[in-house]
Amino acid sequence: MDYKKTNAPLNTVTRDMIELSKDTGNVYETVCIIAKRSNQIAGEMKHDLEKKLGEFASINDNLEEVSENREQIEISRYYEKLPKPTLIATQEYIEDKIHYRNPAKEKVNLD
Repeated sequence: MDYKKTNAPLNTVTRDMIELSKDTGNVYETVCIIAKRSNQIAGEMKHDLEKKLGEFASINDNLEEVSENREQIEISRYYEKLPKPTLIATQEYIEDKIHYRNPAKEKVNLD
C-alpha cells in the first residue's frame, strides 16, 4: 500500500458518527469495521518498516558499537510523519474503499 497517496488528514478530525454509520445502520458496527481495517494497516506499516530497517541490520551488533545511520533515521521520520492507521482507515471508509460483510446479517437473510 502506498501511504503517500492517501487523502487522510495528519491530525485527528472530529466526525459525525451518525453520518458515518448510514451504510451499516449501527454506530458500533461502523467503529468495528474501521478498527479492523486500522489493525490491518498498522500491521502492513509495521511489516514495511521492519523490512526497510532490516536492510541496515548487521550481524555483529554490540551495544557499544551501535552507530547512527542517517538513512535509518530518515526512514523512521518518514513513518512517524504518516497519518495514523486509524485516520487512514476512516478515510478509506468514507471513500467506500473498504469492502465488508456481516455474516450474522447474511444468515438472517438466508432464512
